[in-house]
Amino acid sequence: MVGCSESLAGENAAEASTRVDELARRARADLAALSHPDRGWVPSLQHDHSVVADALVVGGGQSGVIIAAALQREGVQRVSVLDSAPPGSEGPWTTYARMAELRTPKQLVGSEFGVPNLSLRSWFAATYGDQAWDQIERVPRLDWQRYLDWYVSVTGVTIENDRHVTDVFSSGDGVVGVRVEHDGTTSTRLARTVVLATGFDGAGAWRVPDFVSAALPSDRYDHSNADIDFSKLAGRRVGVLGHGAAAFDNSIAALRAGAASVDLCFRRPRLPRVNPHRFLETAGVMTHYAELDDATRWQIAHYFKTNDQPPPIRSFTEAMEMPGLRLRPATPWLSVALDGDSIAVETPDETLAFDHLILATGAVTDLAARPELRTIAPIIDLWSDRYQPPPELEDDRLSALPYLGSGYEFEPRSSDNDWVQRVFAFNFSSAVSHAPHSTSISGHKHALPRLVRGITRRLVLDVEVDLVNDLTSYVSDDLPVPADFEQHVGDTAEKHSA
Repeated sequence: MVGCSESLAGENAAEASTRVDELARRARADLAALSHPDRGWVPSLQHDHSVVADALVVGGGQSGVIIAAALQREGVQRVSVLDSAPPGSEGPWTTYARMAELRTPKQLVGSEFGVPNLSLRSWFAATYGDQAWDQIERVPRLDWQRYLDWYVSVTGVTIENDRHVTDVFSSGDGVVGVRVEHDGTTSTRLARTVVLATGFDGAGAWRVPDFVSAALPSDRYDHSNADIDFSKLAGRRVGVLGHGAAAFDNSIAALRAGAASVDLCFRRPRLPRVNPHRFLETAGVMTHYAELDDATRWQIAHYFKTNDQPPPIRSFTEAMEMPGLRLRPATPWLSVALDGDSIAVETPDETLAFDHLILATGAVTDLAARPELRTIAPIIDLWSDRYQPPPELEDDRLSALPYLGSGYEFEPRSSDNDWVQRVFAFNFSSAVSHAPHSTSISGHKHALPRLVRGITRRLVLDVEVDLVNDLTSYVSDDLPVPADFEQHVGDTAEKHSA
């Protein structure tokens, strides 16, 4: 059922468009009726003759646009969203995400702020009908992107595309500078707060393992999250390393493109069967996760990393039904090398021969690899600075992640750099501090309010210095005064004096 709208044509498409337009009208009416608060409360600020945004969101994918909409709903008016991709390509959904449908159960989406007409369910039913919603367990990937596009149009969020953030730094006086490259020019944007909604690779980079990149020319391998020309794999023997969603989705794509065979290799003796994410997805745990003890959060993160989650059900079943796929558990790759025109992959049991490799090995944790963190990375607390796990639970990758505050804010190593608490990491950097999937779709319902509270807390502390003066000078004609009010006051005064 991928891309359900592809089945809509002619009158059906026109009727669906009318229903979606009417839903948008109702959603906007709901947002207006439930506005809370209904006015902006953060005073405008200029710094070095430039306007300062209340919040600047780096990343215009699913998290970024929902964050922007939530902040605007809370009376934070000057919100900017920057994304490095061209319009329509924000997030992974039309690029390297190749799954048929989302992993997230359809009922766990939390983008609607309790407004039913803004929900994924309402949009899907308006587009395809109530019965179509009842028939699916998970939302088709491209329909999720279409919903996000509709969501942006309804909430009025504006995304500035083709903006590459290359640094985030202090501009002094409680203002954060954001260096942005666009159309060959570099500028500095200013903000009171900055949110890094930069996704799964927000704490590092998609990177091919060194033992592969050092041994092979670059045209003989791809990372699973790269822009892959699958047509070049027709008739080829393809080796895939990894056991997660990307491994299966790329295997399917290669076989559909005509690959002669795909060997899907992974080091585990068997695929994970249980998804531990589902256990954590309760209102209590997800809302208050940041209040758990460091040892508890570390143990949970370590358990997730050790046990992982299974590939999505649909990806697994589709892959297993395709001729040419060989599943190879307990098959780590020890080395790779060119052997004539073939690629020789050494494993513990045998040497495999391939024509092309796809590395579904995820992202490495490497804060220094993120250009927007070039200033921040050396001055923030990491988990290695705050917590020493017992020897059996040590993990270098987890230790290298930032130790975030209760609202997803960075914590400084020194009070000289308190400004970093104005920068919030709503991405994979939060995996230990705020749960392994708090920034994913199924975590939004409970994690986003926590983030928004952290941002608005910072903003209200900014205005505290003027709060009393603004209160005492506040004027509002709440009490209507009758025309003969002065005469009435006089008569009342005479009675009291008598």
